[in-house]
Amino acid sequence: MLVRPCGEQAVIIDLLAEDSEAVQGSILDAVLALNRSLVGMQVPGIIDTVPAAQTLLVTFDTKQITPSRFAEIVDSIALTPAAKGAAELADTIEIPVVYDGPDLETVAQHTGLSVEEVIATHSGTVWTAAFGGFAPGFYYLIPQTPLWDIPRLESPRTKIPAGSVAVAGEFSAVYPQQSPGGWQLLGTTEIPMWDVDRWQPSLLKPGDSVRFVQVKK
Repeated sequence: MLVRPCGEQAVIIDLLAEDSEAVQGSILDAVLALNRSLVGMQVPGIIDTVPAAQTLLVTFDTKQITPSRFAEIVDSIALTPAAKGAAELADTIEIPVVYDGPDLETVAQHTGLSVEEVIATHSGTVWTAAFGGFAPGFYYLIPQTPLWDIPRLESPRTKIPAGSVAVAGEFSAVYPQQSPGGWQLLGTTEIPMWDVDRWQPSLLKPGDSVRFVQVKK
């Protein structure tokens, strides 16, 4: 683990920096555990945390907590079990999905499953919102138990409709707005993933549990 300054009021904690042979999935688990611990501790002075695949960006108020004190806190909790308080802040979000995506057959062929089994697997899995990226409201969701490794499209689509439910690699996600993209499309949802008029514009936040619920068109 390596802690790097990021301006005067933030640091980036890199959990892969000193172990290039580490398994990526275990690194992401460690990032999420560290994030949950920091959030659950409710440390005065910490303004925001932004988890990513192998790093955690933490912004803090130096009038309330010094960089050296923050480093001591990180050292005391690094890679330890997540704090209970953070779990209480997470929500379980159900996202209704019409499974009519153009790539269902492709995903079925890649996994060796039938289309019906792909749908049952995707909707029967509990997903965790790991980190945001790509676009506001776009969250990389990881399964609580490993499922598959789905290749991206060889040629990305120039227009993917908002609400498209997709998979790529180990992840699933929902496109919050129309955009280009190379993920395999399984279906669509009408729930807005990003709404500036909502008290929390993003439907999801790190640590939330997500369940996809199959619905008819």
